[in-house]
Amino acid sequence: MWIKSGRGDYDAEKTRTALARTLNITARDGGQLVGCLRILTDGCFFGTITELLVLPAYQRRGIGSRLLQLAGAHTPTLLYFGAQPGAEAFYEKNGCRRSLPSFTLGPQAPGTP
Repeated sequence: MWIKSGRGDYDAEKTRTALARTLNITARDGGQLVGCLRILTDGCFFGTITELLVLPAYQRRGIGSRLLQLAGAHTPTLLYFGAQPGAEAFYEKNGCRRSLPSFTLGPQAPGTP
């Protein structure tokens, strides 16, 4: 089974495994998941936001901003992350500071060229 998102298709079993290994902060409208932020951290020195996703119909309602606030309040480390091109202003508006450039190494995520 595959899970469809705006950023590609994800295998359901791999998604369950990944979610079990990260700190997950979610936003819901009733029972419907409308946003999530995932953090991978060692709990002491390093943390990274792996994904911040909000359904398109729920964007521009402050959900992503609130998820970032909760991440900052509930993570014992600085959080390092990359931003999608064009999203930099959103992060800066929410108090995030530009830092080191990021790089990638390894296989491509499902659904990416």
